[in-house]
Amino acid sequence: MLIILSFSSCSKLSYKIASKHAPFDAIIVTGTPIFNKQWDDVMRMRVYWSYILYKRGITKNIIYSGSAVYSPYIESKVMRLYALKLGIPNENIFIDTIAEHSTENLWYSNKLAKKQGFKNIALATDPFQNLAMKKFRKDYGLKIRSIPIIISEVHEYMNLKSPEIDVSSAFVKNFKSIKERESLWKRMKGTMGLNIK
Repeated sequence: MLIILSFSSCSKLSYKIASKHAPFDAIIVTGTPIFNKQWDDVMRMRVYWSYILYKRGITKNIIYSGSAVYSPYIESKVMRLYALKLGIPNENIFIDTIAEHSTENLWYSNKLAKKQGFKNIALATDPFQNLAMKKFRKDYGLKIRSIPIIISEVHEYMNLKSPEIDVSSAFVKNFKSIKERESLWKRMKGTMGLNIK
């Protein structure tokens, strides 16, 4: 319980600091490996947080990031479909379909952001992932701010009925899980960002 309260306080402080740099040209929202025709709580929380930040004018655009990694659905496309249902305009949504690890989410989304001319960028995800990515951002010189999810602000959305989406456009035929394609060692390297060229 103490850890959760600590993360909550840190998230609120990070949000307050980040808000001073708003509006962001784009926020990066990372995918989650668990999707089976229905979003899990982590994906739901991240998408709703992006919706909240967009509605508040904290960001102008959203980059959803994630490939088909553990399931045959491209995570970024699934998140985009939910975001559209929530009312975020298509022209303000961008997707990275390459990333298979958290570090790659940041790396490829940052490249996409630069290509779009976005300069002021932030990572908007759960507090645990934000903390885990801090060293990677620093080591790779990624000028990406942090807006961790404030759980209490997303909580009211978590009990809403899920929007209905058609996931067929996010489905990958002849899919092979990353566990079938890569050894444990290569996956660990990917998690540490060592597969990025």
